[in-house]
Amino acid sequence: MAKLITSLLCLTIIFSFIFLTTSKEAKYHPEKYGPGSLKSYQCGGECTRRCSNTKYHKPCMFFCQKCCAKCLCVPPGTYGNKQVCPCYNNWKTQQGGPKCP
Repeated sequence: MAKLITSLLCLTIIFSFIFLTTSKEAKYHPEKYGPGSLKSYQCGGECTRRCSNTKYHKPCMFFCQKCCAKCLCVPPGTYGNKQVCPCYNNWKTQQGGPKCP
């Protein structure tokens, strides 16, 4: 009985790992997220997705929409992946920090 429970637990962990590594957010297509991939009217929806997991939703949305309007792209996922959109990644504040979330 203990071997069965251990085996099921191991299988659950393996399937969870496979699911997480092949999730939609883990993969991205440069043509879908790269520079100029959006129209200005699409920024609201993409920024809503990008800022969905932050506790600072209003500032995230403000800066994301500002960056999207300039760059016409928003990186995939809710955090990171900024290398996909160089304009979004390289726009800095006066203090040298990242402007875009």
